[in-house]
Amino acid sequence: MLSRIAEQIFWIGRYLERADDTARILDVQMQVLVEDPSIDEGLSCQQLLTVMGVEEHPENVNRWTILDLLAHNPDSVGSIASTIESARSSARGAREILSTDIWGAINTTWRGLPAARTGRPPDLFAWVRNRMAMINGIADSTMPRDEGWQFFVLGRSIERVDMTARLLSTAALASDTQIAWPTTLRACGAYEAFIRAYRGLDGDRQAAEFLLLDRWFPRSIVSSLQEAERALNLLEARGQRTGFGDEAQRLLGRARTELEYRPLAEIIEEMPTEMERLQRRCADASDAIRSRYFSHSESHAWTGGVVL
Repeated sequence: MLSRIAEQIFWIGRYLERADDTARILDVQMQVLVEDPSIDEGLSCQQLLTVMGVEEHPENVNRWTILDLLAHNPDSVGSIASTIESARSSARGAREILSTDIWGAINTTWRGLPAARTGRPPDLFAWVRNRMAMINGIADSTMPRDEGWQFFVLGRSIERVDMTARLLSTAALASDTQIAWPTTLRACGAYEAFIRAYRGLDGDRQAAEFLLLDRWFPRSIVSSLQEAERALNLLEARGQRTGFGDEAQRLLGRARTELEYRPLAEIIEEMPTEMERLQRRCADASDAIRSRYFSHSESHAWTGGVVL
């Protein structure tokens, strides 16, 4: 596969996941602000912008500021509007290998976004999540399981790790974790699976453990890292008897094992710091993938997505 096409497919996977997860994160934030009137709204919104890596913003921020910067404003890098536009641009660059159904779904989403932005924020978030789920479903049912599919899964999985780390940081920084963690589980579509796995035991530690380490839940960090590693293994045609020739495999494997074999209490105690470290590891893996597979790499906005 041409490196240009491979890179576009990789970034389609990332941008779709980024739009989906940004909607989830904003949904959590808005629900926490509504349900906890005692919360310091300015501080909470400032923390969210920091977690999301938004450096340029007004001094005084509130819920409307974060909606503008992270959802509505197409000129704000990393916003839902900007991300969907970037996904469409990448899809245009890979039209020769995308099915008509995938292109049509992405293009229709881009065209429908202005109307969706005029509604209530919860309706916008639900619309974005539903559209992303539909596009991913079409990709799953129409893309052949060749290199293009592996690059799509690889981009989606790395972005899911990065954005789930941001979601966990948001929950850990909340002033009322009794509201934040159940809301975070619901935002990930994980609440029912979590209740079944822990037999009704509902606690902050258990919620963090589930979203970090559960190998069977597809949106957990460890599950997403495993998915990215599988995609890289399939792309690595040569294979080797010892070690890893692919730097991205080494970085992602190290990130997964550090989470799986460290005491959970240590991770939870320093959750924002640990999640920032994981985001940096994802950025380094993305750079390694670019160097190895994309010989004429294009410039993509918010490439690393790291809080500096």
